[in-house]
Order: sequence, then C-alpha cells, then structure tokens
Amino acid sequence: MLRLLFCLLLTPAAAQAQGAITVQKPAQKPPTSAPAAPKPAAPAAAAPKPLPAGRAPARTAPLTDDQKPVYALGLLMQRSLDQFDLSAAELDILKRALTDAAARKPAIDIDEWGPKIEAFAAARAERVAAREKAASVAYLAKAAAEPGVVRTDSGLIYRHLSPGTGPSPTANDTVKVHYRGTLINGTEFDSSYRRNEPTQFPLGGVIPCWTEGVQKMKVGGKARLVCPSDLAYGDAGRPSIPGGATLVFEVELLEIVAAAPQ
Repeated sequence: MLRLLFCLLLTPAAAQAQGAITVQKPAQKPPTSAPAAPKPAAPAAAAPKPLPAGRAPARTAPLTDDQKPVYALGLLMQRSLDQFDLSAAELDILKRALTDAAARKPAIDIDEWGPKIEAFAAARAERVAAREKAASVAYLAKAAAEPGVVRTDSGLIYRHLSPGTGPSPTANDTVKVHYRGTLINGTEFDSSYRRNEPTQFPLGGVIPCWTEGVQKMKVGGKARLVCPSDLAYGDAGRPSIPGGATLVFEVELLEIVAAAPQ
C-alpha cells in the first residue's frame, strides 16, 4: 500500500523530469529502446473539469516563495489523481481525508480499505478508457473523410501538410523531428516546438502510429498523424494522456540522423 501511494506521488514528478516526448510504445508491449524525449517532460495538464454550477473560483492572495513548493505538491498529487476520474463530491471526500489524517483522526481503518485502492483504480481506468474510445469514434470517422487523407489498414489516419524533398526513413533509422501532440479536444500534452528543441529517436522504438507514419514522410516534410489508442498508448495511457485516448500529432521530419546499414 505504501509503495502504491509512493508511486502515485512520484510518477508525475519523474515524468516531468525526463523530458517530453510521448511516443514510447505502450507498456503492455515488449519493451524497446525509446527516445529519451518522446514522453511528456513537462506534460501539459489535462483540461480542467468545469466547476459545479454556482461555484465560482475562490480569490486568494498571491503565493509566497515558501508556499509555492507546497502548492506544487498539490499539483503533482492532482496529476496522479487524474487516473481515478474523481467527481467534485469525491474530491471533497479526499480533502476531508487529508484534514482527518493531519489531525490523526481518520474515519476509516487504512489497513482495511487501503488494499482496495488498486481495484478501485483499475475500475476507474477502465471507465476512462471506455469513455475516451466512445468519444473518438465520430472524430476518427470525420478525420478519415477529410480531403487528402489516407487511412491505412492499421487504422492510422495520415495527411501530408507540406511535402519533403529528401529521403524517407525506414523503421530501423534514427530520425530527428519537431512535433506537437494534442488530444481530440485540442488540449496540447506535448510539444518540441514549445521547448524550442527538436528530438531524435530510433523510429522502431516508438508507438506504432509514429513508426508507420513517419516512414511515409520525406525529410523536410510535415504531416498530421491521427493515432487511435491501439496505435498509441492503449488503455494504459500516460501522465496527461487518458487511457483509450486518440492522439493527434503534427510531425516535421528534420533529418535522418543515422540510417540503418543496407
């Protein structure tokens, strides 16, 4: 139980420290070498849930430098809690638990209910993935019907934004790219443009959508990849990427850094 809570707190911080490329293969697939960067380094926070009707944001005084680390701790906790898909009422219960725990007066026995968190998390993750997949159906159909789009047998939806003039990479090559990744609602979860730093990685070591899509590009070109969840991160998701989410990438192929031996 302590190990679970420890991971809940540290996972977002670790993701933040590692760099931002979110293009590693899903955890359930055999591990491959992935770019140090395709995983959201400073992942954009998920779109905030609307406040319940009648509740306006509280006005608070500016934070002092001594208070900001505590506030940052709260932000990290919220990123970890996204996987539980908590309602406003459930967040109120969570706040009560923090208060009760600080007063050393918990309302329940943690040894009895703590072990049930894992099953609770699994059920909520399944709910989130199902909701994301349902929301993606209409989006994928509309994206596939756009002019100039190619939908491959795998389900990848690909469109050239600007043609390149250089060679095309193979799955065994290492490439350098600029990219921007969003959810279907437009929320940006990662961008090398925002960091003003392109990233490079072995094309065979990233999510299937990228491995397939970038091979269709030529150096100097730019393309839009719409990736169904089974070609991205599956039901597991990533920090700032819900399980079951369809992802949209704009990718600019800058260079083939290391071509595979012929």
